[in-house]
Amino acid sequence: MKVIFMGTPDFAVPVLEGLIENYDVIGVVSQPDKRVGRRQELKNTPIKEVALKHNIKVFQPIKIREEYEDILALDPDIIITCAYGQIIPKVILDYPRLGCINVHGSLLPKLRGGAPIHHAIIDGYKTTGITIMYMAPGMDDGDMISQREIEILDSDNLESIHDKLSIIGRDLLLETLPSIIDGTNKRIKQNEDEVTFGYNIKREEEHIDFNKTKREVFNLIRGLCPVPAANCILDGVEYKIYDSKIGEGSFSDKKNGEIVSISKSGISVKCSDGELIITSLKPAGKKRMDAISFVNGIGKDKLIGKVFE
Repeated sequence: MKVIFMGTPDFAVPVLEGLIENYDVIGVVSQPDKRVGRRQELKNTPIKEVALKHNIKVFQPIKIREEYEDILALDPDIIITCAYGQIIPKVILDYPRLGCINVHGSLLPKLRGGAPIHHAIIDGYKTTGITIMYMAPGMDDGDMISQREIEILDSDNLESIHDKLSIIGRDLLLETLPSIIDGTNKRIKQNEDEVTFGYNIKREEEHIDFNKTKREVFNLIRGLCPVPAANCILDGVEYKIYDSKIGEGSFSDKKNGEIVSISKSGISVKCSDGELIITSLKPAGKKRMDAISFVNGIGKDKLIGKVFE
């Protein structure tokens, strides 16, 4: 069975590696390489790195809807995608005899879109998971084949759920593929009445609004940690906030966003319904640090009463 894999970020790496160990991956499609860092050096995508390591041909079309002939010329039996990053045109979807299969990071029909893991945490979901599905022209609206669920704990953040789902995606795909190959797999229509979306996070959505509840702010912080990280402004300086915990204080006489106390636990900030304790942060131009190290460098008295914007 000839497999073409389409993916780009770290999330897709275990999936590709699992396929390489078990099937004949004849080609890999990834997003174009990007320039990164102060020197703007061109860096391979994580999926391209894996493909090159295994001497697999790599395609990186700028617009796949216009540059697909060389991909189809390999005559794949199946195309498998995971976090590729472009809409796949119908001419590709209709080509492989076994179809195009997607590994999606949510329990569809919940959280269709490009940032389902972020939104699962930010939006307060108690569980999330992986869906193996047939691709369709619409966004993540194809028939489902299999799913696996995990609980989202308060101790989880974007990084931990990302890493868990990446491995589950690999394992579930490898468990599901034999039934796809022999035609015994399930094909379950999505319930359109239950659809929610997990669109890519916009820059303005990364900003913390302390007028929200402490649970909402807590979820935003861990749903964006470690990258891109939630942010707020204090004295004209942007701070990235990485870790926090929900406190018990009410501080009803304080302003939302006000630093109301500082302790060994961290920096307590007033939200609409009480206290959120910041435990890890990064001032602009400096390194990430725990809250107490930050306080020790500035002075407790200079922070109490100030308000995050």
